This record gives sequence, C-alpha cells and structure tokens, in this order.
Amino acid sequence: MVDETRRGRLLATKLAALAHDHGASADLHTEPFALGATGIDGDVGWVFLDDRQQRGLGPALAWALRAGVEQLQILAEKGTGTLARRAPAFRLPIEVWHVAERVLLPAIAEPLPELPAAPTEHEEFRALITEGGATPAVDHGVLVGEVRGLEVCRVVTDPATGDTRLEVGIGQHDREAFQMLHGNVPTVEALSKVVAAVEPHRQHGAAPHPLNRLGQAQALRARLIDEPGLVGAAQIEARPSPLDRPNLKDAYPCVASTVIDGRSVTLVVSTGVDLDVVPYATDARLATGEPTRIVVPARDAVPVQRDIAALLEDPMVIVPVV
Repeated sequence: MVDETRRGRLLATKLAALAHDHGASADLHTEPFALGATGIDGDVGWVFLDDRQQRGLGPALAWALRAGVEQLQILAEKGTGTLARRAPAFRLPIEVWHVAERVLLPAIAEPLPELPAAPTEHEEFRALITEGGATPAVDHGVLVGEVRGLEVCRVVTDPATGDTRLEVGIGQHDREAFQMLHGNVPTVEALSKVVAAVEPHRQHGAAPHPLNRLGQAQALRARLIDEPGLVGAAQIEARPSPLDRPNLKDAYPCVASTVIDGRSVTLVVSTGVDLDVVPYATDARLATGEPTRIVVPARDAVPVQRDIAALLEDPMVIVPVV
C-alpha cells in the first residue's frame, strides 16, 4: 500500500509542475488534498483531482470557499467532461483542464446521456416483479425491482445467448448465487421471500442493518413518497437519475419529482455529508429544466453545502428532513 503522506506530497509536486507549465507564478504554494492536491497563487486556486474525479467539483468548491480564492483551475485525468458541464452553473469562475501527461487541454463539456426506455423483452417481467412484491423501475434502460429504493432484482440480457431473464438478489454476486439455486426463471414465491426478508430493514427507524446501510438516499426518497408533506408536497414520484449509479455500495443521490405551490419541482435526495450533491443537482436541473431543491436528513445538512449552493448562478434551496 502506498503511504498516503508520500502520495499526497507526490500529487502536490505534480500539481506544482503542471501549474507552473501553465503560467502559475513562483509563489504558488501547493499541499495535499483529500482527493489529490491544491495550490494557491494569489487569488487563483488550483485543484488536481486524482480520486473520484467525476464527483470532485463539490469538494473543490468547499476548499475554494475556505481558501478565499476568486478563481478556480481544476485539473484531472478523468471525468473532465462531467466537471466541465457542471462548472458553468457557478458564479465563481472555474476552468476545467484535462491532463494529458504534462499538457493541459481545455476540457470539453459532455452532454447528459439520454435515458433509454427498457426493451420490450424486459417489460415482460414487470408483472412478475410486481406480483413478487417489489416496485418496478427503469434504471438507464434496465428494468429493476426495488424494495424501498434497494434493488432486489433486475432483468438481464445474456450477452452470449441473447436470452433475457430476471435475476434476483442484491448486487451481482447475490444474483449469481440465487440463480444457481433457483435457475433462470425465479418463481413469484422465491422473489416474495427476498422482498419479505428485505422490507423490514428498509423502514424508517429500523435498527441498523447491512440492508439499510445500502442506498440510504433511495430509502429517504421512498419515505418522501410515503410522506410528501415532509417537504410541503401532496405527492412525490421517483424519477430516473441523470447519470447511471456506479454501484450499490457507494452512497449516491437520487431524484424525484413533485409539485409545490403549483410548480413542477425536481427533488435531489441525498444522505451523508455529500459535498458534491450541489454539482450533481445541477445535472438534475439540466435534465428536467425545472426548479430544483436538495433534500437531506437534518443531521446531514451542514453549512458548507448551503455555501456551495449559494455560489450557483441560480441558487438552490436545501431542505432538511427530520
């Protein structure tokens, strides 16, 4: 394992070399940062993102607020298309650069991906999912079944045979184990047993359990659907996220839609102290074209999130939920 202190120094040195090659003065001071390295050169802040690049804009903005810089240069080797798409939403001047060895190239903003519908052959499993007690949802062209926001099954097309089947389980390894026991076509009864085992742990206020540590934002969205009055709405519906969720383990925001005071509103739901929830919410607003609010548990509503939201050209409201 690489020593983190040594890694931080190496990244700070790399940032200094890149920044100096790109016009930073000899007064540039660099230091390690949780996701890479940062540097200050007068009123210009430099951030090199080496980890979680696509979700690094929020942490970079949080650092910029603390450092008091008036401009921000963000460097990364990956995810720069996403960063460049989100950066113009903020009043703070931000330039995003793609690092190609020792060369900095202006990052090109990537458009949001289109959200495809589930194929017809996937939709044939919708009735089975519903009968088994799960909630059908289309996730970036894939039909899945959820229990209060936690995926418990998904329709899969075999790349080798082209056959379509419903796989039951939480995550790929769990689905593979279930398939070994029950075959390619799980019965309604088998799915119902999984749903019955999962559901008690997904209720608000349930005792801590591995099943409620996964998909906490999605569980909060399920609670909002049940209790829309928590955010002053009469009805809330789940909506696909603008970007595909990378995996079930990592915390990731989710999206819902509602009507508040006669206006359609997009809700971005997040849990934990997610410094990147505001940049993520700019994608949700871009996808829907609607006013957007960020909903978080009251314990996770920290001042820096509001400070980042205040940097937006069109600020967003952060709504805490008890």
